[in-house]
Amino acid sequence: MSESQESEGSTQRLPVLEKAAETELGQSASAAGGPSHAFRAVGDYEPLPTLDDEDGAEGRFWSARRVPAGILAVLVLVGAGALLYDVAAVRADRPAMHWRRSLAQQLAERPLDDTWVLVGAGVATAVGLWLIVLAATPGLRDVLPMRRTHADVRAGLHRDAAATALRDRAMEVAGVQSVRVRMGRKKVDVRAVSHFRELDDVRGDLDTTLADGIKGLGLSRPPALSVHVARPGRKG
Repeated sequence: MSESQESEGSTQRLPVLEKAAETELGQSASAAGGPSHAFRAVGDYEPLPTLDDEDGAEGRFWSARRVPAGILAVLVLVGAGALLYDVAAVRADRPAMHWRRSLAQQLAERPLDDTWVLVGAGVATAVGLWLIVLAATPGLRDVLPMRRTHADVRAGLHRDAAATALRDRAMEVAGVQSVRVRMGRKKVDVRAVSHFRELDDVRGDLDTTLADGIKGLGLSRPPALSVHVARPGRKG
């Protein structure tokens, strides 16, 4: 009799749990605006913003170019400091520095078609074009931008790391003795040496394996693949 009561008591606990679950569900549903909105609130949850694969194309990373910027800043600082000191000295009724008087005299006496004038103009033009190119181009050619799958995260893969990953994948193909991979921004040049199996079979396996490897790198602009397979050269 006691066993039946205990069994009945144990089976009567389930409605208590269901009731508690219903109570919790009702509370969450009321927080969402009523019972009809309980499951819709879960379905309407918006995750963090992400980008689709077709919208994940990214340009190259911009280089900070600290060395050219530092050199230019030092040159401008030295030139401006020397000029400011000379102007202040002249304002204090002291003679101008020799380099400024000599430069003003040379600019006044030399014609425009003088060799040194043309050389100086050419050097200034080259430096100016170099600075414009540095300012207008992103740089960091060794870093390949990866596909952007999250709105707040950008990633890049170094060329050497990508080449190493593809070389390891190529070495897994049967018949491959050695591989040399040159990773570019637009093309991957793979040159393999096969010591057994037919070259066409090895090349086909390399095409499939490396194409899958390039896809696995997750690059923003996957490069084209060029595979060359040859026999090892004779020794001696």
